[in-house]
Amino acid sequence: MRNYVQVGDNITITAAAAALSGDIVKIGSLVGIASTDAAIGESVVLTTTGVFDLGKVAIDVLSVGDPIYWRASDGLVTGTATANTKIGVAVSAAGNPSSSVRVRLNGTF
Repeated sequence: MRNYVQVGDNITITAAAAALSGDIVKIGSLVGIASTDAAIGESVVLTTTGVFDLGKVAIDVLSVGDPIYWRASDGLVTGTATANTKIGVAVSAAGNPSSSVRVRLNGTF
């Protein structure tokens, strides 16, 4: 396959906004976790698959298998779909109150 480029689990993009390692980054339909810090205009590697502990809306009650959405307004994940971007599924339960949930990313939507 002469046209094969890479597996695609890690994608290098130009940061449209400053990002810290571990931040959720969304550009178009691509969603991933920043592997390093990057200023606007710098290259940043996004990990688009895998399982991550992510900060969540404290009052949300989430079960294994629940769809997980990213809330751009504060960078937290939530179980609420309205006005948010789906990024994956919960692979751990998280009650109220709790500050994080384990999420399997789905990469693009």
